[in-house]
Amino acid sequence: MKETIAVTGATGHVGANLIRMLSGRGFHVKALVREPSETLKGFQPELIYGDLSNLTSLKELCRGSDVVIHTAALISIGDQPKKAVFETNVTGTQNLIWACKQMGVRRLIHFSSVDALVTDCRAVFVDESTELDVDSALIYKRTKALGERLAMEAASPGFEVIILSPAAIMGPFDFKPSLIGKMLIRMYNGQLPVLVPGGYHWVDVRDICDAAISAIHEGISGEKYLLAGHWADLVEIARMIQLLTKKKVVRSVVSFWMAYLGVPFIKVWSDFTGGHPLYTHDSLTILQKGYRNLSSTKAIETLGFTPRPLSETLTDTLAWFKQNGQLS
Repeated sequence: MKETIAVTGATGHVGANLIRMLSGRGFHVKALVREPSETLKGFQPELIYGDLSNLTSLKELCRGSDVVIHTAALISIGDQPKKAVFETNVTGTQNLIWACKQMGVRRLIHFSSVDALVTDCRAVFVDESTELDVDSALIYKRTKALGERLAMEAASPGFEVIILSPAAIMGPFDFKPSLIGKMLIRMYNGQLPVLVPGGYHWVDVRDICDAAISAIHEGISGEKYLLAGHWADLVEIARMIQLLTKKKVVRSVVSFWMAYLGVPFIKVWSDFTGGHPLYTHDSLTILQKGYRNLSSTKAIETLGFTPRPLSETLTDTLAWFKQNGQLS
């Protein structure tokens, strides 16, 4: 008999990849969606219409499900209303936990983020024992930390909880696209003329989805697994794209203090053009203070997590965007 796996955030970047992989491996998949979406075209998950605020739809999603994989979140770099971010990442997680317990779900795999951790770029070694930043001034960091804590505290002998904490995610099937997808598109199209010297740990969406599927049977309840990939700064990412495409994308690099000064002007320009500001105070803080030394040893040993080379991820991601007409 097929196991039934329910997925929140089904039309997001992680969800779109996860549903493809779950369906390809023979699971029966239930997907929480707000409305029909081209994201899932060609696949046949059982669609449950609703969202994390709708308890009726959450109960229907959980009904008959063996495992729930919670990928839904509102990602914010200071550009989203704080109330909406809190209601999605904290209250929404609380609602889902309630529905899981009401409907007898045996296991919840909760997607957190390395952004939920207390940030100190000087840290020599960062792993699952690093403290959660529940008091962060950055709304995304704080709400992801609070959501993770809620999920972990809900674990019991009859309700297993596993936490997955990925780094910055990139990869194909990025339909919306994600903030990182938008950055790559703008970089490739020459629409990101100024770079900052900061960077991040980047991980392929397909690799973290592999880890999530492994966690269905191999993950240990009450445990957290960091899913890091490869650290690179924005200049290195731009140079890799330039090398892969033979297209000039490396532009001028400004210091962080100059970038912070420019944030108000970037916002005004974004509001005027209707675009999305990739540089905000929050995003610059994350790039400036992000961890360089993340350890995925635990995920590698327990879940078989295997992060592929960053160059392969970039190649496949750009090829997918090209195929979907988003690169000039």
